[in-house]
Amino acid sequence: MTSVSTYRARDHHDSHGHDDGTRTTLGFWIYLMSDCLIFATLFATFGVLVNATAGGPSGRQLFELPYVLGETLLLLASSFTFGMGMLSAHANRRGKVIRWLGVTFVLGAAFIGMEVVEFAKLVSDGAGPSTSAFLSGYFALVGTHGLHVTSGLLWIVVMMHQISRFGLTPVTRRRIACLSLFWHFLDLVWICVFSLVYLREFL
Repeated sequence: MTSVSTYRARDHHDSHGHDDGTRTTLGFWIYLMSDCLIFATLFATFGVLVNATAGGPSGRQLFELPYVLGETLLLLASSFTFGMGMLSAHANRRGKVIRWLGVTFVLGAAFIGMEVVEFAKLVSDGAGPSTSAFLSGYFALVGTHGLHVTSGLLWIVVMMHQISRFGLTPVTRRRIACLSLFWHFLDLVWICVFSLVYLREFL
């Protein structure tokens, strides 16, 4: 009980103190821009190495487009469910927010599960990251995105706990808004991955 009161007191202080959330939001946008630079570097590296197969298999020989399309649909669906969660937050419906976040978590976890299976199959087929420069670039790019999604899943769990315990306070609303930006950003990055890494091999 004391911890809840302390949290709400801090929340009240944050709402009426010097930081009205603007600095938090600005700081998070700066973080996203730094993430953009990381992914831009990885995309550029992959673009340089895409034909450096060292006589090994190319993406067209390795990738299963219908399987990756399934991954893509899962992540797109999770972006939609997160959006529904944000609408519920605006309507001040705590229970619905938690349920939509739960659905988003399941979809995101399924995406990661499929990605792990894909990586394991490539490695078992002798197409690991050390096989060629092309595969090194591929594993670095797709793996980095997967690590970000995993971080997002952990963040979702934390937010579900905080909203369940403390409700939709100004602090939790600000945090879930930042998480929403992060999740949709990862969705956008994956669309680029799907288009430039996978789809291009079959066009």
